[in-house]
Amino acid sequence: MSLSIFDIAGSGMNAQSLRLNLVASNISNANSVGNSEADVYKSRQPVFAAELNNVINKQNATSKVKVLGVVESQEVPVMEYAPNHPLADKNGYIYKSNVNTVEEMANMMSASRSYQNNVDVLNTAKQMMLQTLKMGQ
Repeated sequence: MSLSIFDIAGSGMNAQSLRLNLVASNISNANSVGNSEADVYKSRQPVFAAELNNVINKQNATSKVKVLGVVESQEVPVMEYAPNHPLADKNGYIYKSNVNTVEEMANMMSASRSYQNNVDVLNTAKQMMLQTLKMGQ
């Protein structure tokens, strides 16, 4: 067993931590409003990719999670007619965030479970290494 398992699981934990932070930001801004499509909060999602190392040499090829960035949703914000709202535009409309809280809760559960799975991988690898060291005694 190589130490790269800790790098792989660690990169997965970092990726899921970012995902959880974005979910928290999205949920906390789900009820925000603005006076134009440009001003209202838009849902943000992470973009991940597998980063393959040493594939050319085919030695200890490992695949880590690489964070490519964060993208903002292109879904149109919800327009609501509210002429008495302080943020209403000249036509009496306010714009509500395009965050789908049900989807965000599902993302939160998935990210949390993925993070915990990576923690379990780390703990299992640690236990296996300790057992291997004990065999030499």
